[in-house]
Amino acid sequence: MKGIEPILENNRQWVSDKRAQDPDFFNRLANGQKPKYLFIGCSDSRVPASAITGTGPGEMFVHRNIANMVVNTDFNLLSVLQYAVEVLGVEDIMVVGHYGCGGVAAAAGNKQFGLIDNWLTNIRDVIRVHETEFLAISDEDARLRRLVELNVIEQVRNLAKTSIIQNARKGAKPPRLHGLVYDIKEGLLKDLKVEDDLITELEHIYGTQTAAEAAAPAAPSGTPAR
Repeated sequence: MKGIEPILENNRQWVSDKRAQDPDFFNRLANGQKPKYLFIGCSDSRVPASAITGTGPGEMFVHRNIANMVVNTDFNLLSVLQYAVEVLGVEDIMVVGHYGCGGVAAAAGNKQFGLIDNWLTNIRDVIRVHETEFLAISDEDARLRRLVELNVIEQVRNLAKTSIIQNARKGAKPPRLHGLVYDIKEGLLKDLKVEDDLITELEHIYGTQTAAEAAAPAAPSGTPAR
């Protein structure tokens, strides 16, 4: 078999297997989705979102780009985020990096690669913010592994800065934000435990009000806010 035919054959076999296991499987999927999770991961082909998390179709909304970035001018990411939060009502949002990330390694070097250099600048900004810690690590492999972790942490922070998450945090059940790293050699996910205070420490700078909130009259002194 050549070209795309193996993919089509794999698909036919997958459909046959699924129907044999559960005749109503595709009918249920066709009725809509209600995922609990949003997975923001790297485009690396070694990091299959559903496989490494043990989730099935309909359980997780997925967005992937080079080096799992959350960039405030990326309308693709922002559209996915808004739909996941405001329409699907996801409960947990995970930024998932991975050790051995080519995008992170490229950003740590000084070579040009073309158009992608503009994207890698966002990772170089992470190096700038954490330069003291980054340069203090003498072993190159350990330094790159730590940069993968720092990049995930900063992307979770970037998530928290968006108006989408800022508005969701004012609601009764805002989505929880998580930073994870996938170790390809071990197959395991590592929770970086990005604490809530890490996310909210700059809220006085990035926190914003909607037009309706800004126009609402302030509660009289001594009156409990509702």
